[in-house]
Amino acid sequence: MNFLITGGSGFIGSALVRYIISNTDHRVANVDKLTYAGNQENLREVEKDKNYFFHQVDICNYELLEEVFLKFKPNVVMHLAAESHVDNSISGPSEFIKTNILGTFNLLEISRKYILKNEIPFIFHHVSTDEVYGDLRNEDDPFTEKSRYEPSSPYSASKASSDHLVRAWNRTYKIPTIISNCSNNYGPFHHPEKFIPQTITNLLKNKRIPIYGDGNQIRDWLFVDDHAEALFKVATSKKYGETFNIGGNCEMTNIDVVKFIIHNLSSRGIGKIETLMDLIDFVEDRPGHDKRYAIDNTKIKNDLGWSPRETFESGIEKTIEWFIKNESWVKNLRKD
Repeated sequence: MNFLITGGSGFIGSALVRYIISNTDHRVANVDKLTYAGNQENLREVEKDKNYFFHQVDICNYELLEEVFLKFKPNVVMHLAAESHVDNSISGPSEFIKTNILGTFNLLEISRKYILKNEIPFIFHHVSTDEVYGDLRNEDDPFTEKSRYEPSSPYSASKASSDHLVRAWNRTYKIPTIISNCSNNYGPFHHPEKFIPQTITNLLKNKRIPIYGDGNQIRDWLFVDDHAEALFKVATSKKYGETFNIGGNCEMTNIDVVKFIIHNLSSRGIGKIETLMDLIDFVEDRPGHDKRYAIDNTKIKNDLGWSPRETFESGIEKTIEWFIKNESWVKNLRKD
């Protein structure tokens, strides 16, 4: 089959591309604008594969996007392209509205017209976030696929909007769609501006580690390669019109994540625990900061047989090891 993946040069997208190329014989077209989050270095190991194709196209450019569809003739569209940095959505929301809503609309409209003219198997898989559900109190049950939408930031509101568009095009135009909502990802190739890679790389350079508020915000951490496997299972499941939540079964506070990384680095002989702990810098919390996210994986486990392979311990071990060995990759992306 032909898989068209938007945002395939980004963190999660590149993990998905690597997974499909390495584990299947399917053809993959990566459609990516190559903004700051898109990095071709993430795909060096597959870029020369006969089944891999790259198109530098903005999903907001309807005409160029349609050309890719007509040329590649996808059976599966996996839509990951999005503006995703919450802080950036607060300081400048317009790009999030444009890319995450208008870009999704373009893909849906092109898909609608494409399947009318081409009688081939087709699925539109929209990859979204658990942030559309808002946040949880400590005593609340984790999010399920039936949880109500209560987005808190411009980013999560734009993703919630795109989720609703996908459901509307499924119901109104009968486009075969599936939505997945994931928890926080981490792993190799994660942009160093993000929380876990920033913590690792700052500690390696004896730099301050900014932590919002008191650091007691809780996230459900999902290793990115586990997520890639789950996404492939969802996209090939033929569960049209369904939604699947994908989480790591690993709730941790931000401050505990930092302490875990500090202890791991110290065990490698990289600094003393007390010295590294002194680098923690509690800063003013961001507006509307969600308190807790947590995903209930029951549906995807029962329906598709997927569960995360990595614990946080094993996943963070692989992540730290990768960042230690790939200092040049980090250096090319960091602004400092």
